[in-house]
Amino acid sequence: MPAPFAAALASLRERRLRGEVHLAEIPGPTRVAPYSVALEGEVTDPDGEDVATGRFVVLHDPDGQETWQGTFRVVTLVRATFEPELAADPLLADVAWTWVTESLSGAGVEALAIGGTVTRVLSQSFGALAATPDAVDLEIRASWTPTDTALGVHLAVWADLMTTAGGLPPLPDGVTSLASRSTPRAHPRPGSRPHTVGP
Repeated sequence: MPAPFAAALASLRERRLRGEVHLAEIPGPTRVAPYSVALEGEVTDPDGEDVATGRFVVLHDPDGQETWQGTFRVVTLVRATFEPELAADPLLADVAWTWVTESLSGAGVEALAIGGTVTRVLSQSFGALAATPDAVDLEIRASWTPTDTALGVHLAVWADLMTTAGGLPPLPDGVTSLASRSTPRAHPRPGSRPHTVGP
């Protein structure tokens, strides 16, 4: 495993997130880059209800990729459900994208080649499901290139995106919530033995 990728995994393991964010490791993609790690996340409200979900993926290509402008790429996904009245708001997508840029700038993250999409879908039920309330499903996809291997702060940015989309209030300054534990695993080149990095 390349030393920069090992350092990135260590940074992810060491990052503490607020207790409402729950993480689980999932297989990372193996075709996009030689090395990857992926996490799924969900955010619960004080009643224990899921209010947002997402995915966080780190890709590493020691040779770099031109479109990345670097050797690492962070790829994120956030999903949440909103009241149907928001479907008609023409600024909903713009506001959702500002959550991405403001989370990055608020964390002091230096990132390159930032890009993404915001998708909203109005779900209406009929027939036997007619009593199900209408809802707007919002999906935010964003990716960027970090400028160093301190990726724990990028993990925190993604967690902040999920809690914002889920409607949780930000933690007061100086308050640190307990972390959800996960063990990031590297997914090296196909045919080679995976390297697991323990806690």
